Amino acid sequence: MKKLAQLISLGMLLAGSGCHDLERSRSVDNPAVAGKTIALQVCSNCHGANGVSVSPTFPKLAGQQREYLINQLTDFKAHSRSDPNARRFMWGFTHLSDAQIEALATYFSNQQQAPGKPGDRALIDEGRAIFAFGLQDKGVAACSSCHGQHGEGAGQFPRLAGQHEDYIVKQLLVFQSTEERPRGAIMKAVCNNMSEQDMRAVAAFLEAFPAETGMTTNTQTDQ
Repeated sequence: MKKLAQLISLGMLLAGSGCHDLERSRSVDNPAVAGKTIALQVCSNCHGANGVSVSPTFPKLAGQQREYLINQLTDFKAHSRSDPNARRFMWGFTHLSDAQIEALATYFSNQQQAPGKPGDRALIDEGRAIFAFGLQDKGVAACSSCHGQHGEGAGQFPRLAGQHEDYIVKQLLVFQSTEERPRGAIMKAVCNNMSEQDMRAVAAFLEAFPAETGMTTNTQTDQ
């Protein structure tokens, strides 16, 4: 009986130690915690373990450009990105070290990007034209000129292919109407004359890309 009690005590001690380690791993203000651990145990709550979020409130991070992710995490840490969801969900990450930020960016940029999501065909076709050719009568440049013909992004320009439609529209409106996104001068100029319908169309195309888009972006549509 005494031996059984000792075993139970040992088990409780080990269990308590394990929980303690788990709580430490969730402490983003601890520079010893690996970036991947933060990604899996903290970021995954909103963005998914593999960076494929379910809710359009939270952007998909899988396959995102590493440089872009580093820039955004740096801006969240400095509180210079100040749109409402940044304040609500990301401003608490002020204690991330530069090494943790780089590790997080590396982890998510190496994840498999999400496939496109089917949507309204007419809206997608309208958005395809805007993405590939812009809106010359409004002075809106082609999205593909910075974000790539396949929406893959490059460096500071984010991957847009497969991103949530609602998230893209929300960010375009932030760029257009506020100063809450640093590094946003280029995008503010691009979307200054876009209507919300234009934004919704290009966002629908990007969310569907590549599964529902059919032809490549450098092919002229029948419109």
